[in-house]
Amino acid sequence: MMKQFWLYAAACWATAVLNAQEAITPDVLRKLQAEETASVADKALRNAMARTAISVLASDVSSLQMGDTHFTYEVPVRSITDQQSSGRCWLFTGMNVLRHKAVQRHNLKDLELSQVYLFFWDQLEKSNLFLQSVIDTRKQSMDDRLVDWLFQNPLSDGGTFCGVYDLARKYGVVPREVMPETYSANHTAQISMLLKWKLREMALCYRKMHEEGKSLKEIEARKIEDLKTVYHILTLAYGIPPASFSWTQRDTRDQLVSIREYTPQEFYQTFMDADAEYVMVMNDPLREYYKVYEIEYDRHTYDGRNWVYLNLPADEIKPLGIASLRDTTAMYFSCDVGKYFNRDNGTLDLRNFDYGSLLGTSFNMNKRERILTHASASSHAMTLIGVDVDTLSGKVAKWEIENSWGKSSGWNGKLVMTDEWFDEYMFRLVINTKYVPQKYLDMYRQKPIRLPAWDPLFASGDE
Repeated sequence: MMKQFWLYAAACWATAVLNAQEAITPDVLRKLQAEETASVADKALRNAMARTAISVLASDVSSLQMGDTHFTYEVPVRSITDQQSSGRCWLFTGMNVLRHKAVQRHNLKDLELSQVYLFFWDQLEKSNLFLQSVIDTRKQSMDDRLVDWLFQNPLSDGGTFCGVYDLARKYGVVPREVMPETYSANHTAQISMLLKWKLREMALCYRKMHEEGKSLKEIEARKIEDLKTVYHILTLAYGIPPASFSWTQRDTRDQLVSIREYTPQEFYQTFMDADAEYVMVMNDPLREYYKVYEIEYDRHTYDGRNWVYLNLPADEIKPLGIASLRDTTAMYFSCDVGKYFNRDNGTLDLRNFDYGSLLGTSFNMNKRERILTHASASSHAMTLIGVDVDTLSGKVAKWEIENSWGKSSGWNGKLVMTDEWFDEYMFRLVINTKYVPQKYLDMYRQKPIRLPAWDPLFASGDE
């Protein structure tokens, strides 16, 4: 026994010798400690960082002021929305795009669409998408990559513009006052957690039914019964969606235009740009440009379509955005909002924070490298509503964004984004096809390259 112990000890010692350069040994540690300085500046900085946020210490004094807020082309905004403690930025952004055009076309005093109405249907449709997908993959093992991904992601409050597009066309929309927000809609974490528990339980039942030899027809009949439970839970959390409602239309002078009864679908067809078609363009230097990509399960409804993206250089996306804004048409825009974002003055500017000088190093990865290493991805959707451009040179100075974090956030609920920040942290822009040149529409028709649902650039969603 003692002999075996010494053999084991010798093996461990030999391994330690081999790893002397790879592991942090006492010798390596001494080298690290020898390089550490104890200057007066370092001591002061260490004391400051012990009690102060890094973002405060790294703030560049020259960027603290709001600066110029003039924009050459701008979509008028009459009210700012607030998603509160929820991941529904995609929904607020998409519906802001719809309502801004409706306000302009019909000369409305204002219009805010009910986010909770469409969110109700979103959660029901996503539940069905998950449950039916589990049924479709019932013959595959639980450790299959797709099956595992499905059970990891049965439901979320995040999403993309394709959700707004498909849901609005299927269920219509209603004004906010017809179906107002609820606490659970503004604070989605708890109800989402409980729904995911229940959906996973239902899904396991279908797999057990398959193992027991039950037919597909029997399993899908059980799914319909389970969806009744989901529907009931959603009504408790978000309210009952109206089948019809009465709405008073007022113009910009607050004059009564009409009072009539609508179904949600009639309201959508009457006031929204229901015939509009859209192209989503993406800037992903990790992948080949001028190709179209489709993300598996990047949809909100089982019978909907996965959204597809045309990958373009950032400089070719900008003219499309400018063309849309010249015609006062807002756009769905997604980005990595947390990078170099000054929350106090609402600016997205690479000069906002000098982290390198603070920490005595540099941060040199480019956009491609950040995507490749999971350092950056789309995290938030907002509405692009303005651009400041030199009419002679065509050079863009800055962009204006409508956010959905309430009027007290940023610059009266809006953000200013420099063109340099756009290049580095913009990911997707959804544009009405009438502002897209034919050459890009032709590219958009090519067969998409399908990427898996767990692709790192899309897995987090716009949320």
